[in-house]
Amino acid sequence: MHELGLMQACLTLACDQARLHGARRIEGITLRVGDLSGAVPEALELAFEVVSPGTVAEGARFLVERVAVICRCAACASDFYPSDVVFECPSCGRLSAEVRQGRELELTNLEVS
Repeated sequence: MHELGLMQACLTLACDQARLHGARRIEGITLRVGDLSGAVPEALELAFEVVSPGTVAEGARFLVERVAVICRCAACASDFYPSDVVFECPSCGRLSAEVRQGRELELTNLEVS
């Protein structure tokens, strides 16, 4: 489960930022996770429960904001949500290789006290 390593890196970053800003406790952490990021949100939540005890984030709220895939069609310049793993433009039927969002794995919010 690579989510354990991802969460350990995220928690290290969050704890470093909390210390840098003089916080004694992390109250909440929010991650944006794209559907194409390769990370499973439920596995990240479980990993947080495993790696947070004994840190300033122990007992913190952990939220995941899922990010849907949006593609852009080079032929007709339409943005669209692909319906499956083949990114076919619903307007003109051409295949798209441009993914505008959906690959994110970002620490976006850190609530500290």
